[in-house]
Order: sequence, then structure tokens, then C-alpha cells
Amino acid sequence: MPRALDRPTILVFDSGLGGLTVYREVVKVRPDARFVYAADDAVFPYARIEETALVARVVAVMERLISAYAPDLVVIACNTASTLVLPSLRGRFGVPFVGTVPAIKPACAASVTRLVSVLGTEATVKREYTHGLIREFADGCAVTLIGSARLAALAEDELRGEPVTDAAVAAEIAPCFVESGGSRTDTIVLACTHYPLLIDRLERLSPWPVRFLDPAPAIARRVVDLIGPAAAGAAAAGGVPPARAIFTSGREAPPALAAALGRLGIGEIGAALFDTPVVSA
Repeated sequence: MPRALDRPTILVFDSGLGGLTVYREVVKVRPDARFVYAADDAVFPYARIEETALVARVVAVMERLISAYAPDLVVIACNTASTLVLPSLRGRFGVPFVGTVPAIKPACAASVTRLVSVLGTEATVKREYTHGLIREFADGCAVTLIGSARLAALAEDELRGEPVTDAAVAAEIAPCFVESGGSRTDTIVLACTHYPLLIDRLERLSPWPVRFLDPAPAIARRVVDLIGPAAAGAAAAGGVPPARAIFTSGREAPPALAAALGRLGIGEIGAALFDTPVVSA
């Protein structure tokens, strides 16, 4: 393990609010760090953007963020961006990046019934990277890929205090539950960081009990691998400013979202950091 950085600056980046599920896990392992949460919500969701345009978009946004905040480490808390843009980011910038990829390997290793579903965005489940993980790590499991068109947006709506019905959530997850040869799906990979925002509903609306795999704890462990753990008592020593959230759209956070961010320790909410052209869908 490397020598721990003293009070590092950690940038957590996503297309919207899903990366908050990763942020809260990383805060647990480095409570002494300075955190910036950046949501590129001006073009949410990323799944609708053509691949070449998305790479250009994320690289341009990241260049501004790194220039403004000089992070010691960047977490790309988005499966869509990670499976497509990480090579370009690592080639362009010297800062270490931690990505988010579908937890197919641990899911298949843990499954008893050998029936595993991967619930992601439409873009993530179509991507060759995801199919490569299945070929390499399925280990005899039957893996069902489910691309949800609405679940990420439903998670955003709920966090913003907008009404989300059980029926809408249940319809998005229903295809994940497969019965075959007397066996049932027992493990579902949450291949979008937005989905754990709805975990209570996912568990309650499941037609039978399953294990939902959230990648956030593994991402937090990787952060520690790269920059070391917090020193004993570091957070209690004080001196760490409140985490800051940046939204590229410039839209004001509604009261429910501002309250949710506050509960996560995000005390400063900023408007658009810059004017980056919005790519067309």
C-alpha cells in the first residue's frame, strides 16, 4: 500500500446524481479528504450521446475540473463513461483515475443458482467492454443483460423530491428476474451508480429475494490502494472544508436535493463551473 496522502483532494465525477452512491463510500475510507462532486447534468443522461461525442465531452469537462481543483485522484463514478472514456483520460492527464465497471466477476463467483442479471443503462449493456467481462468471468453462469431506459432518471427524480411510483420502478427491474430449469436469478449486478439510490425500493419490489451488487465499496477500496488510508483520527482533527458539488447545467438544486446533499456532508453547491458546449444527442 502506498504512503497515504495527507488530506488529499478527491474529485468524484458522474453524469448526474448516481455518483453520490460512490462518493458516500469513498468518504468513509478517506473522511479527511477534500471532496468535490461534479455532475455533468447539462447533458444527462450520457447513454443518449454518441460515443465519439461523449469522449470529447468528458475530456473537455475533466480538463476544466482538474485545472480548477487540482485533485490528487479522480473517481469516474459512471459505468457509461468508465467503459468508454477512461483510456483517453489516463492518456491525457497525469492524475490517477478510478473507474466504475460492472461487477460481473464477483457476481458470477458468488451466484449459487448460476443465474445472474446485469442491470445497466442501454449504453452500458450494449458496450463490448461489458460483453468482454461476461466472456471472461461468467464461469458457467447464464448472464442476462437488461438495459433500462428509465431507472437512472427515476433515481434522479426521487432524490430531487419528485414523485416516483412503485409501478414505474417494478417495470424496469422485472426482466432481471429469470426462472430456468427450476432455478431463479439470485444475483443482480447494479451496473449504473444511480441504481443504489433506489435500493430500498429494489429490494421491496423484487418478486423474490436476490443479492444486489453495488460496486461502490470496491471502488472505495481501490481509492485506498492508490492514495493510502486516512491517518488515525485524521477526520476528528478538523480543518477539512465541506464537500462541494458542481452542476454543469447551472440549475439550482431544489430543496429536497439540497437537503440530501447536506446529509452527505456536501455543504457547498455551485452553479456551472464553466460554459462547455452541449453536444447533440
